[in-house]
Amino acid sequence: MSKLGNLGARLHRGEVGYDFVGNRKLWYGLSILITITAIVGLAVRGLNMGIEFQGGAVFTTPKTSVSVAQAQEYAEEASGHDAIVQKLGDGKLRIQVAGIETKQADRVSAELAKDLKVDENDVTGELVGPSWGEQIANKAWQGLGIFLVLVVIYLAIAFEWRMAVAAFVALIHDITITVGIYALVGFEVTPGTVIGLLTILGYSLYDTVVVFDSLKEQTKDITKQSRWTYSDIANRSINSTLVRSVNTTVVALLPVAGLLFIGGGFLGAGMLNDISLSLFVGLAAGAYSSIFIATPLVADLKELEPQMKALRKRVLAKRAQAAAKGEPMDDGTVGESYDDEPEPDDAAPSVVGPRNQPASRTRGRGRPSGKRR
Repeated sequence: MSKLGNLGARLHRGEVGYDFVGNRKLWYGLSILITITAIVGLAVRGLNMGIEFQGGAVFTTPKTSVSVAQAQEYAEEASGHDAIVQKLGDGKLRIQVAGIETKQADRVSAELAKDLKVDENDVTGELVGPSWGEQIANKAWQGLGIFLVLVVIYLAIAFEWRMAVAAFVALIHDITITVGIYALVGFEVTPGTVIGLLTILGYSLYDTVVVFDSLKEQTKDITKQSRWTYSDIANRSINSTLVRSVNTTVVALLPVAGLLFIGGGFLGAGMLNDISLSLFVGLAAGAYSSIFIATPLVADLKELEPQMKALRKRVLAKRAQAAAKGEPMDDGTVGESYDDEPEPDDAAPSVVGPRNQPASRTRGRGRPSGKRR
């Protein structure tokens, strides 16, 4: 067995582990810092919305030797708006200008043909009205809202409302970070970005539900024991699924990283950036939130219940008593099931084998058992 596989087996059995729940304040603080940075970036720089959302025109030119930077300068001078220029594989240029109207498009097309030294009839243009882009934006927000509502309802029914709240917070956390990264990097937001965002939310939810399912299974009848608290079991659930979460995240990130860094960066296929960045950031944030945010938050909410407070009080008292006697303490990291309670000291010894049996048995009035003679 490989070292990683051996570690995964030991984590699943509870033989080793990291106290994720115990260090939750550190992860909460880190998440708050990242979220504040994302919000500041969004407020200061804003999102670079594509023409699908704000309207504009896309011009495609024939093959030309003009550089991308020079073509961008020509397009911005002709239109008076920011332009995005991409060089296509056959040497053609795709020039995207947002915010121009139909009556401006012909003039911009003519000036571009003149600056690029190509025939004006060979420059094709496609117009997108701002009203259509507004409809797309509204549909995107509606889809996101419906998705979040259905997620909360499903988790509240399948698990409980505390897990639904924790998953909802984790999803908002992932959305905020992804959108903030888009604002800081300046990548264009297109319908592909929205598709990528909804995709990573589903992935993040899957990762969270895997941990929640393990937690639900391990906390059945938890109040009938006095060895582990709810937070101990929650921490064990994270550790038992940790290697699985890491493996699935890494496998998912590899092809997305290829799209983002090789396709969009090295090969210059900029149209891949809008969806690949949302997938890359969202997958990483989703794996982080399911481990460091969602489950610790569930533990915090559950520990507010009176029965869980009473359980925690019993567990801590038992551990303090064991520490006073110099006995080993159960701290939630050993590989035993929490329902394996030790027998009370006054319990009757079990009868095993002939050693505990009397020398003879009698029937009736003292007659020795056995065959009559």
